[in-house]
Amino acid sequence: MSFVKVMIHAVWGTKNKQNLITAEIRPILINHIRDNAKIKGIFIDTLNSQPDHVHCLFALNADMALSKAMNLIKGESSFWANKQQIIKFHFEWADDYFAASVSDSLVNKVRNYILNQDEHHRKEAFTDEYNKFMKSYGFDIHG
Repeated sequence: MSFVKVMIHAVWGTKNKQNLITAEIRPILINHIRDNAKIKGIFIDTLNSQPDHVHCLFALNADMALSKAMNLIKGESSFWANKQQIIKFHFEWADDYFAASVSDSLVNKVRNYILNQDEHHRKEAFTDEYNKFMKSYGFDIHG
């Protein structure tokens, strides 16, 4: 048996940064993402959203690639949201996402950061936040 503990902080947005995740829809979508992930064998530790994006801290298990986990989370949730018509408009996630591993020593900090998104985004827009993440991890988003 393999023993694996890889925690991932993933961030993804709605297509064209549209504010589609309203206060009414937010708990419904979050609960569905969490429930579906559990069925697919993905343990979601912490999950929260804003009108135009989602933050998720989850454990990547030994037999699943990050791209597959993200596809199962993102792809299935947009398909479900449209099928259930929980949003008046066509719901779609942006193709890209940010994902980085989180060391054990920083898991609580990331959890708190995700849980306090409402407060955080009173001070900083999602685009600025996303660009900061990309820069801090050395990703060239303009190249």
